[in-house]
Amino acid sequence: MLNGAFDAFTDSDLDLYPEALREEIDEVNAFVYPVVNDGVYRSGFATTQRAYDRAVGKLFETLNRLEYRLSRRPYLVGDRITEADWRLFMTLVRFDAVYHGHFKCNIRRIVDYPNLQSYLQWLYRQDGIAETVDFDHIKRHYYVTHDDINPSRIVPAGPHLDL
Repeated sequence: MLNGAFDAFTDSDLDLYPEALREEIDEVNAFVYPVVNDGVYRSGFATTQRAYDRAVGKLFETLNRLEYRLSRRPYLVGDRITEADWRLFMTLVRFDAVYHGHFKCNIRRIVDYPNLQSYLQWLYRQDGIAETVDFDHIKRHYYVTHDDINPSRIVPAGPHLDL
């Protein structure tokens, strides 16, 4: 999706889905999307204990797997940032601020995973990224719009994240 879709709007030649890495990117995306990106929602919107236990269990098994993967390499795939890294970033950057508490994904925080935390910080500090992340907006969006989970619509003061 990211390759070519925005060519008319930029002169960048950034390739986040290089031909040589596509198979591995697809393999990583095949477990990151359903179990992590969507897994936080499966946990948060579960309506039975069994569904919640299954979703949160798979989520944390996969976070453990990613923690190990990042202990051996700086990127999820290959030797550079790819689509797979940015796909995971979108969930990691919201995790401690929202998913941990609001969606009951509270076995561990990302800050409790040394490799995932370092990876998150490194991606956050890439040129132009920090300016796109507004934690106040992120928290307000989740805590105010999901009145079935948070009927009081109270937005928590913390956590204070140091990325």
